[in-house]
Amino acid sequence: MTRRLPLPTLFWGAMALLAALLFGQRVGQQWSAIHPGQAVNLDRVILFYGLLPRAAVALLAGAALGLSGLLLQRILRNPLAEPSTLGISAGAQLALASATLHAPALVEHHSAGVAFSGGTAAVALILALTWRRGLEPVSVVLAGMMVALTANAAGAALILANGDYLFSLFIWGGGSLVQQGWDPAIAIGWRLAIGFCAAIVLLRPLAILGLDDVSARGLGLSLNTSRFLLIALAVWLATTVVAEVGIIGFVGLAAPVLATLSGARSLKQKLIAAPLIGAVLLWLTDGLVQLAAGAGGERVPTGAATALLGGPLLLWLLPRLRLFEWPSLQESRSAPRRAAHPWRRTALLGLLGILASVVALSLGQGLDGWSFASGDLLADLVAWRLPRVVVAAACGGMLAAAGVVIQRVTSNPLASPEVLGIGAGAGAGLAAVLLLAGTAGLGWQLTGSSLGALLALIVILAIGARGNLGPERLLFAGIAMNALCSAILAAVISLGNAQSYRLLGWLTGSTIQATGLEASIAVIGLVVITVPLLLAARWLEILSFGPSTALALGLPVRPVRNTLILVAAFASALASQFVGPLSFVGLIAPHLARMIGLDRARAQLTGAIILGTLLMVISDWLSRMIVFPYQLPVGLFASLLGGVYLTFLLGRGVHRHG
Repeated sequence: MTRRLPLPTLFWGAMALLAALLFGQRVGQQWSAIHPGQAVNLDRVILFYGLLPRAAVALLAGAALGLSGLLLQRILRNPLAEPSTLGISAGAQLALASATLHAPALVEHHSAGVAFSGGTAAVALILALTWRRGLEPVSVVLAGMMVALTANAAGAALILANGDYLFSLFIWGGGSLVQQGWDPAIAIGWRLAIGFCAAIVLLRPLAILGLDDVSARGLGLSLNTSRFLLIALAVWLATTVVAEVGIIGFVGLAAPVLATLSGARSLKQKLIAAPLIGAVLLWLTDGLVQLAAGAGGERVPTGAATALLGGPLLLWLLPRLRLFEWPSLQESRSAPRRAAHPWRRTALLGLLGILASVVALSLGQGLDGWSFASGDLLADLVAWRLPRVVVAAACGGMLAAAGVVIQRVTSNPLASPEVLGIGAGAGAGLAAVLLLAGTAGLGWQLTGSSLGALLALIVILAIGARGNLGPERLLFAGIAMNALCSAILAAVISLGNAQSYRLLGWLTGSTIQATGLEASIAVIGLVVITVPLLLAARWLEILSFGPSTALALGLPVRPVRNTLILVAAFASALASQFVGPLSFVGLIAPHLARMIGLDRARAQLTGAIILGTLLMVISDWLSRMIVFPYQLPVGLFASLLGGVYLTFLLGRGVHRHG
C-alpha cells in the first residue's frame, strides 16, 4: 500500500511547480530569441547573466529570509518578529544610503558590512528599549515599528536632499531582483550555507531559547550569550539580502508561520521547512511580478509585491495568535498626582504656546548669526514663516487629540495614531489620488487621504469585531495595516515620477511649502474636530473605567467607541496630510498632560492639544535652525523626539489607564 503525501506537501509542491512553469516560460522565450551564428548575442547574455541568476537569487534570498525569520521568532518567542517588523531591513538600507553619500568606496567594497552595521544598530536599539520588560512581544514589535518608520523617513529625507543621485537607490532598495551577473547569488548562497550549518550546530541552544528564561537557565544555558549570538546570525542573513537586492518584506514573517501551519512541529522540521517555503514564496512572487510586467518593464519591485502580500497575511494571523496579552503594563508606578487647579496649568501651557509661536516667527539665524526680527524684516519673514508655524501647531493639536481618544478608548498607554496605521492609510489614499490624477488639487488630495484613513480604520474595526480582538490586538491590526499601506506607498514611489517626489515629501512630513490656504484648512479642521471631543469628554471619562463599568452606567459602549475612533481617524488623516504620518505627537502629548496632573478627560484633552501644538511649533523651529542653512522635515524631527520618549516609556514602565 503506497503512502500518500500530506496535503501541505502537495500544496507547496504545486506552488513550486507553478513558479518553475513561469520560470520555464521565460527561459523558453529567451532561448528561442538566441541566434547561434552571432558572435555576441545580447539575448544569450540576458539569459545567462540576467534571467538565470535572478531565479537563483529569488530562491536563495527567500531561503535566507525564511531562516532569519525563524531564528528571530524562536529567540524572541514572538511570532511577529522578522527583519521587516523589527526594523532590521530599514536600518540596513539607511546605513547603505548614508554610506553612499559619505563613503561610496566603503559601499562599493563592503556593502554587506555596512548593511550589517545598520541592521545591528536597529536591533540593538530595540533590545535596549525592551530589555527591562523581558522582551515582551508587544513592546518589541512596537519598538521595531518605531525604528522602521523613523529609518524609512530618514532615508526619504536623504533622497529629497540629494535628488536623483539617491532616488535610484530607493527604487533598488524596494527589493528589485533584476540581476546583471552571478555575484549576488554567490554572496547570498555561501552566507546561507554557513547560516544553516550554524543553526544546526546551535540546535540545542535554539531549542532551549524557545522555553521561558527560568527553564532555559535551569538547563545550564548561557542565556544572553546564546541569544545575542543567534540574533547576530539572523541579522547577518537578513542584511546580506538587503545589501544585495534591497528590502524584501514579510517573507521572513510568512515562511516560519506557514511552515508551522503546514505541519512542521519539531525545530528540525521547521529549520528545513521555513527556508524551503521562503524560497518558493519569493520565487513565485517574482515570477508573478515578471508576468504582470509585460513588454513595458517592471514598475513594482518584487520586495514591494511581497509586502503587499505580507500585510493581509499579518491581518489574517492576528485572530489566530494566542500570545499577546499586556502583562507588565500594569506593573507600573502610581499615576502622577492630580492637579488641584488644572485650568491654571492649562492657562500656563497656553502662554508657553504663544511664547513659542512668537519665538518661531521672530528668532532665527542669518548670515550675521542669531537675531530677533522686527519691523519690515519681521513682516517679510512672517509671510513665509506664519503658514508653516500655523500648520505645524494645528496638526500637533489634532494628533494630540486623536492620541488622547485612542489611549482612553483602548485603555492602552502606548496607543497613538501612528501605531494604528491611520496615517499610513491616509498616505495610501493620497498615493491613489496622485496615481490617478497627478495634478489633483488640495481638495482631492484631502478627500483621498480621508478616504484612505477611513478605509484603513474600517478594516481594522471589522477584523476586531470578527476576531473578538481586545484593545491590544486592535493595535496589532493597526501595525499590520501600517505595513500594508507602507508597501502601497513604496510601490507607487518606486515608479520614479513627479508623484513619487510628492509622496516622499509627504512621508518625511515637510512644512517648507506650507501655504496660507493650508494653514486655514488646518485651523478649521482643529476647531471642527476638537470642539465635539471636548463636549464628549464625559464619554472618554467613562470609557477609561472599562466596558463593563461603562455599560453599567448606561453608556452604549460599541457605538460610542466607534464614533470616537472615527473622529480620531479623521483628525489623524487631516494632520498627516500636512505633516506626514510620523511625528509621535499623538503618543507624547497625552502622557505629558498626565504627568503634569491633567488626569480628568476634559483637562487632559485640553492640555494635550496645547502640548501638541507646542511640541510641533518647537519641532518646526528646531528643524529650521539646528542644521542651518539646511532644513530638516518637521515630521522626521518630531519623530526623533517621539523615539526618545518611547525609550523612556518602555524603560521606565507606564501607567495603564483605568
